[in-house]
Amino acid sequence: MINLQEVIETNKMIEQENLDVRTITMGISLLDCADKDLTVTCEKIYQKITTLAQELVQTGADISKEFGIPIVNKRISITPISLVGSACCRIPGDYVQIAKTLDKAAKEVGVNFLGGYSAIVSKGMTKSDELLIRSIPMAMACTERICSSINVGSTKTGINMDAVRLMGDIIKQTAEETKEFDSLGCAKLVVLCNAPDDNPFMAGAFHGVSEADAIINVGVSGPGVVKYALEQIDKGWKTTCNGQGIIGKGTDGLANFEVLCETIKRTAFKITRVGQLVAQEASRRLGVPFGIIDLSLAPTPAIGDSVADILKCIGVEHPGAPGTTAALALLNDQVKKGGVMASSYVGGLSGAFIPVSEDQGMIDAVEAGALSIEKLEAMTCVCSVGLDMIAIPGDTPATTIAGIIADESAIGMVNQKTTAVRIIPVVGKTVGDTVEFGGLLGYAPIMPVNRFSSQRFVDRGGRIPAPIHSFKN
Repeated sequence: MINLQEVIETNKMIEQENLDVRTITMGISLLDCADKDLTVTCEKIYQKITTLAQELVQTGADISKEFGIPIVNKRISITPISLVGSACCRIPGDYVQIAKTLDKAAKEVGVNFLGGYSAIVSKGMTKSDELLIRSIPMAMACTERICSSINVGSTKTGINMDAVRLMGDIIKQTAEETKEFDSLGCAKLVVLCNAPDDNPFMAGAFHGVSEADAIINVGVSGPGVVKYALEQIDKGWKTTCNGQGIIGKGTDGLANFEVLCETIKRTAFKITRVGQLVAQEASRRLGVPFGIIDLSLAPTPAIGDSVADILKCIGVEHPGAPGTTAALALLNDQVKKGGVMASSYVGGLSGAFIPVSEDQGMIDAVEAGALSIEKLEAMTCVCSVGLDMIAIPGDTPATTIAGIIADESAIGMVNQKTTAVRIIPVVGKTVGDTVEFGGLLGYAPIMPVNRFSSQRFVDRGGRIPAPIHSFKN
């Protein structure tokens, strides 16, 4: 049972340490909106979204005001649109028409983003899937609030390399279509492996077909809270070793890893309890079932609200230094352990995000020369997502981008985890330049990309088979 006392205990976290509920996301099934007539499909989609979500933004504002908990975003996720539009879409432009309808509905109800302009093609592409994928560049260019995701692989099915190769081209085309805004369309497009059905975070959110007609998912965030807790531990504790790992209090020195782990775990518990309260209240007030809490540590460009700074507190000089991957693995594991004790319905991604442009500490590490794409790839083996919000030179070949997607998908497939690529080839920019996206998307230095070719590899096409440990039936 959650009580207000638990929220009162978090006041300091909210006021001084950047604790917030990052998003309330309403998932809506649009399967019953499918029709052979495109106009009818669009009308049904608009009507259902604006009816179910009409009170979402106001409810979030009311909860935030009543409990004093910042709720940064209110969002919607929908059934992958390639399923909804399969009966009525004959050309990519038909899907663009649906995208415009979705954007209009999102503006009407006032949400920040709407995710689910998506297709699941991990084993193969239907004609509808391919049409939607080819419509993405124009859809991202003519809408403001629509996010797109394509799942190209899974542990059970392997990696669809035809889709991977195509997505390299689509990302380049999206960058070109939105070049007047520093290729911003690519910031709303992510390529996934093992995409979860209940992720509340953009750009990868969609409403899975196994979900109820409508649900409420909540994403909490608190990297600043964890950072502060670790700083306080090191100020007041000193590790003394007598062969049994006894920890004594002192005025200098460092707490050992057992103390660090317990601190992160307890902090994650408190953060998740705040999200649980918000989720239950939103569910009750909107009359929509509660889905999951995603307890990911999602950074912002704000100073102190950084996963990179947590890694520095753990002991690395900059993210990218030796020890970074181990530190991130520790952080991710303890966040999950603390979260699952606080809620019976933890889902989504739940862990630590490492988006470069959205984390000031990551930006600093790149500018210091400590962090490369290759090191970020290694870090994704142990964290929640993948190569996220990385700006690269605009002249990077589509085949190189496809190779990066293939590498990240292989990490997800083999390790039975979600991985993703949200990469932005900024037209007209090169290494040494900086691109400003604004808001939560922040800014990013253009990172160098390996100059050797992936073309022969990605041009082979077909499917990389699932790993041997996928056979569990």
